[in-house]
Amino acid sequence: MSKTFETSDGARLAYLDEGAGDVLVFLPGWSQSAAMFRHQVEHFSKTYRVIALDFRGHGASAKADRGYRIYRFAADVAELLAHAGVERASVVGWSMGASVLWAYLDIFGTDRIGRLVFVDEPASVMRQAGMDDEAAADAGALFDAATMVAIAAQIAGPDGHAMRGAFLDTMITKGIPDDLKAFLLAENLRVDPADVASLFVNHCALDWRDVFARVDRPTLVIGGRVSHVSVRSQEWIHAQIPGSELVVFDETEGGAHFPFIEAPAAFNAVLARFLGAQASAAEAA
Repeated sequence: MSKTFETSDGARLAYLDEGAGDVLVFLPGWSQSAAMFRHQVEHFSKTYRVIALDFRGHGASAKADRGYRIYRFAADVAELLAHAGVERASVVGWSMGASVLWAYLDIFGTDRIGRLVFVDEPASVMRQAGMDDEAAADAGALFDAATMVAIAAQIAGPDGHAMRGAFLDTMITKGIPDDLKAFLLAENLRVDPADVASLFVNHCALDWRDVFARVDRPTLVIGGRVSHVSVRSQEWIHAQIPGSELVVFDETEGGAHFPFIEAPAAFNAVLARFLGAQASAAEAA
């Protein structure tokens, strides 16, 4: 069921809310939407209450006049949980959605968190000042500040649609069906170019490396063997979180940046195992 709520700063956000039981929240990536998780909503809503948020200006959420920043998005997540009456949730953050989740943990801690899943997001998208080559590789840094600003200008410029299409091409497997690729691009292009370019800069400039040592909940890190996000960066995040698990999908398992929609059965099986669905059902019986 699609629902909406209003944030404390007046943004009108849309979210999907299906099923009943323990709460499982999905946070999408930059310029993408809750629709990315359609297979997960269908599958997990049979045993969980599943919530998937459209960030402001994304998907079915209304364009907002302000607030295209990761920490404001994290506040939006906190306000969504309060609005929906959620006392505790397991949360899956994919791509930029993982950064939003890290910002949430940085501000609010883990009191309302059950389990955490971080899907294919670098610890720092941009190479930070003072990073040597080894630190940049561990963080998964994709480019320097000048390149980041140039990309943002292209996104907001007259050829922005083409730029976003080329960007998407780097994030999918070679064998993706044409109709699925067209769907991903159409969702991407729903976001206002100026807003999403501003968000891109804010997202890429943040460095999350000091957050992971404070994560004290069961955590799963998911990467892709052929993703533009390096497997090394996912291994590094995994190594920073005591007791965490790491799963890396191969190309045949949708192992680029969209495994949950390119190979939903494989992704759902990994997520279900981590969430302990069978164990929970046995305990309930």
